[in-house]
Amino acid sequence: MASRARVRAPELVGAGGWLNTGGKDLTLADLRGKIVVLDFWTFCCINCLHVLDELRELEERHRDTVVIVGVHSPKFVHEAEHQAVVDAVARYEVEHPVLDDPALATWKQYAVRAWPTLVVIDPEGYVVAQHAGEGHAHAIERLIEELEAEHEAKGTLRRGDGPYVAPEPVAGALKFPGKAVRLADGHFLVADSGHHALVELAEDGETVVRRIGDGERGLVDGAEPRFSEPQGLALVPAGLELGYDVVVADTVNHALRGVRLADGTVTTLAGTGKQWWQGSATEGPAREVDLSSPWDVAFFDGRVWIAMAGVHQLWAYDPVAGTVGVAAGTTNEGLVDGPAADAWFAQPSGLAVSADGEKLWVADSETSALRWVSRETRSVHTAVGTGLFDFGHRDGAAEQALLQHPLGVTVLPDGSVAIADTYNHALRRYTPPTEEGATGEVSTLATDLREPSGAVLVDGDIVVVESARHRLTRLRLPEEAVRVEAVAHRTQRAATEVAPGTLRLDVVFTAPSGQKLDLRYGPSTRLLVSATPPELLVSGAGPDTALSRELVLSPEVTEGVLHVSAMAASCDDDPAIEYPACHVHQQDWGVPVKLVAGGATRLPLVLAGME
Repeated sequence: MASRARVRAPELVGAGGWLNTGGKDLTLADLRGKIVVLDFWTFCCINCLHVLDELRELEERHRDTVVIVGVHSPKFVHEAEHQAVVDAVARYEVEHPVLDDPALATWKQYAVRAWPTLVVIDPEGYVVAQHAGEGHAHAIERLIEELEAEHEAKGTLRRGDGPYVAPEPVAGALKFPGKAVRLADGHFLVADSGHHALVELAEDGETVVRRIGDGERGLVDGAEPRFSEPQGLALVPAGLELGYDVVVADTVNHALRGVRLADGTVTTLAGTGKQWWQGSATEGPAREVDLSSPWDVAFFDGRVWIAMAGVHQLWAYDPVAGTVGVAAGTTNEGLVDGPAADAWFAQPSGLAVSADGEKLWVADSETSALRWVSRETRSVHTAVGTGLFDFGHRDGAAEQALLQHPLGVTVLPDGSVAIADTYNHALRRYTPPTEEGATGEVSTLATDLREPSGAVLVDGDIVVVESARHRLTRLRLPEEAVRVEAVAHRTQRAATEVAPGTLRLDVVFTAPSGQKLDLRYGPSTRLLVSATPPELLVSGAGPDTALSRELVLSPEVTEGVLHVSAMAASCDDDPAIEYPACHVHQQDWGVPVKLVAGGATRLPLVLAGME
């Protein structure tokens, strides 16, 4: 086994304490003899949710030698609330200890720069690997197998049960519901995400009429179907005969499903059940193309548009032709308007169509933004929101209003848009401008909702999906908005102090043990750099294949964010393997920087390996 730098792992500390340990505070000494994988995550981050799913099988196969520890490191203010972390651990069925680190103390000790980041600690308490982004489970498992062999031989490996203690289950008809639609008979169909099912409720929004799905994760069609954390729902428009009545965004199955309400039969419409990766097909027969965490769906301009949260894009499914493909977005994460093909999104999670069918409204969660797509021009516009790191609860003119990680949008009878402002626990309203060149207004309709994720209009009222209260809540649409004291936030991550002028950017990537860079079809790496504001970068922006680059920062800009997206492909390095397996490693960083004299002249970001 190759020698590794002997770096002692810092202690695990967090002001929020520990979850899933039966009330016990863990230390690294308690974990000595185990292989420890630290998963630095935050529950708003779709890539972090992907990693949770990637780790499930690894966790099961190595349960007697490996302890995975989630270190919850918040981006949004809401994510620093302890109860919100408790809810998220239950929502996403996290079955390992979790350290709640609201002040990012452990994040800073491990010099983490991105969500998600995985750190491997050997049985003697030394850090041996670090991986940013998703797609690293195969490399980590190979390293674990090497560490098991090495420390078994040394006598330093301790087998047996880990410190995980399952929390008490909470009973209820719904568990972290996602979105809902109203059926023709007045009933509600709800995506019961936490129960991996759909639930039909009576007109009161409480009485269970039936369930579609048996409550177990799975991708099973037919009369006894299974789902995995379904979210968005869209009713098939009247007159369109497709053989199903509802389209479901089956999020963790990376699929679209069709449901026939007459008998609850389910059919997979799009997706293979596998997650889309860079290099995969972006269009084609719908059942042959991979998707990535579809979060919501809406019929728009003759197709089913998909909020493809996992790759920061909008896709569209043609139910007649049976094809699917990209409709807007580049896969780069951020807020950039313009032609659909060039626009940037950040985890779009909610969709709604204007009454005239001319606009597709989008809740773009990670930029805390309300955006829209024009049917006529196929261009993307922003109504509310400024970028990845500004958020809060502020009403008034839309150009200065703030949201916090909204997940849902609903068009109201007067043409305004209700926004499920999820992390503000509020229902907000955007009223479009009546004059050309104006910006519109944002107001607050209701507060004291718990993580609202969607809403449905019912006879002049609005029924809100209160996800973290596990219920539907009916509200009167008020004539006047609620007054809320304005609050503005920026991400609490400390800015990296860098010197103006030349800055060396190095993305560190070491191919996992037993693999090499895949050079069969040219360069196997990619690096894309941009900045907010754009004026921060005098030169060095744009794409290239090298993972190192010289940037020139403007001395006229005192602070900003460097956006860095890196990808590397590696394959098995064994000539005896006839069909070597290849893997894609990718990560996006948003690095807040502050320009100061004497600041750093080099910025290292670890994609895989050790810096």
